[in-house]
Amino acid sequence: MSNSKGILVVLSGFSGAGKGTVVKRLMESYDTYALSISATTRQPRVGEEEGKSYFFKTVEEFEKMIEEDKLLEYANYVGNYYGTPADYVNNMLKSGKNVLLEIEIQGAMKIKEKNPDAVLVFLTPPTADELKNRLTNRGTEDLATVEKRLSRAGEESNGIENYDYILVNDDLDTCVKEFNEIVVSEKKKTFRNREFISEIQNEVSKFKK
Repeated sequence: MSNSKGILVVLSGFSGAGKGTVVKRLMESYDTYALSISATTRQPRVGEEEGKSYFFKTVEEFEKMIEEDKLLEYANYVGNYYGTPADYVNNMLKSGKNVLLEIEIQGAMKIKEKNPDAVLVFLTPPTADELKNRLTNRGTEDLATVEKRLSRAGEESNGIENYDYILVNDDLDTCVKEFNEIVVSEKKKTFRNREFISEIQNEVSKFKK
């Protein structure tokens, strides 16, 4: 199989599903992935680096990117723009890397609209009770915030059917292995290998009597 181009994989999931942990382990376990870097108009925080943490832009620069359709998706959150630069993603895909984009449902739908070949994966704990336990036990937020996140999860659950795959994060190693298997399988789909198929068809046509 000669398809060297990577694929864009969008990962969404409930808060507490373990998206960041899965992405981190995936990057550590396989060298075929690149993590998408967002552009933002907010100020850099201590330790954040240009081109590694974010692409830091002025409001004018960001709005020019919007006008020139250079963002796969974007949103304004608490007075700052955040978005996914198309050029960075496309360059990574051309280099053969499978690009991971961790994003919420609304952004994922925008990505799919602009990039129908993108693969959408929704991550979830095995049960709703487990989701509540994870949010409660990590101890980083008060009960009111946990309740808000659970309420948000109830809203987000209505969009799961729009994803290509649902992945249960029960055991981390199993989840990461299954995630990679999805990507490997997707790369073998015929519509992603039209050039290779055409080459094979041309070659075997020589055997016709």
